[in-house]
Amino acid sequence: MSASAGTGAFVLSLMSIPICYIFNTLSSNNSSGAFAFAGCTSLLILVISVRFVLQKTNSLDPLFYVYGAHAFLSVVNLIIGLEQDSIIDGFITFYLKEANPHINTAHGHMIAYWDGCVHYLMYLLMIAAITWGQVNCIPNAAYFTYDHGDVIHDSSGTTIEPLDSTGWGLSSCMPSFTFWEMLRENMAQKLPNSEDEEQTIILSAADRSLARRALDVLFIIYLVLALGFCVFRGLIALDCSSQWCHDYTQQYEPYLKDPSAYPKVQMVAGMLYSGPYYVIALYGLLVPGCEWMPDLTLVHSGAVAQAQFSHVGASLHTRTPFSYRVPADGQSVFLLVNILYALIPQVLCYRCSTSPEFFRKLTAKKKAE
Repeated sequence: MSASAGTGAFVLSLMSIPICYIFNTLSSNNSSGAFAFAGCTSLLILVISVRFVLQKTNSLDPLFYVYGAHAFLSVVNLIIGLEQDSIIDGFITFYLKEANPHINTAHGHMIAYWDGCVHYLMYLLMIAAITWGQVNCIPNAAYFTYDHGDVIHDSSGTTIEPLDSTGWGLSSCMPSFTFWEMLRENMAQKLPNSEDEEQTIILSAADRSLARRALDVLFIIYLVLALGFCVFRGLIALDCSSQWCHDYTQQYEPYLKDPSAYPKVQMVAGMLYSGPYYVIALYGLLVPGCEWMPDLTLVHSGAVAQAQFSHVGASLHTRTPFSYRVPADGQSVFLLVNILYALIPQVLCYRCSTSPEFFRKLTAKKKAE
């Protein structure tokens, strides 16, 4: 595919800026007729833009168009975040007034920035890789770690996409596309140059005891602590009457009691999804041959990255009522614990993806030998 196709997808994503402005201007009088006219006009402009911008694209890869559509929506979410902060004005004011109230909460605000910055960058990276025909030049973690995990995080109920009518629908369709691409690339990377040499490396890794794998020991300690932490916060969200829960909430995370209920839903979902993951990951680090371990850590690290970004940001955001923000005396502990809780899964994902020998299975022939 020519480089102009990738440039066209980038230009198309930027077309969301004038389209949002036109839609907002035409919808400003609040009449149903003007709203319908604005919607049809914006859609027509979008279709014409797609026709002229991508007319030279000959890609047979459907993911190119999926990433292009999501890049367009990511810029819309960035506009939402900027207008909420009063950095810009008049681009999406009508939508902010009429859309889901979640958009105007601190939680929705942080998700808008995450999608408008982090997701947008990853979509452009994948579009560039497909355009150049070098998908393998970008590590899987650059896209799959975050986007696929984010979809699991979104669909579990921890977040509601800012573009509730369009973004949520597309995000719900992403797992099939992303899983297909992830498995395709991972299978390509797992093909050994020499089967005997590969099996020898796998056997050597499997024979190493846990005492000789110092990094894995640290990861195991983290998984045990993280399991306790996510269950603890889940119990707080379920209104546990323990004094420990009460003291922790008052001193470090009063945001868990925010009336919007988004932090409560996030903690309960984290307990139900991340809790079993930590147990399974412990098993994967102790028992050799768990081939699913690299893919599982990719998904979870993406989910926890977005979850922690939205939670930490919303806990400190000015849109959160003052009584539910993190107290000044507890901010250092709060930031240290939550940043480690978000970063260590990324390191574990990197370890499993770059050194997967321990997680690969031996062939029947090598076992017999």
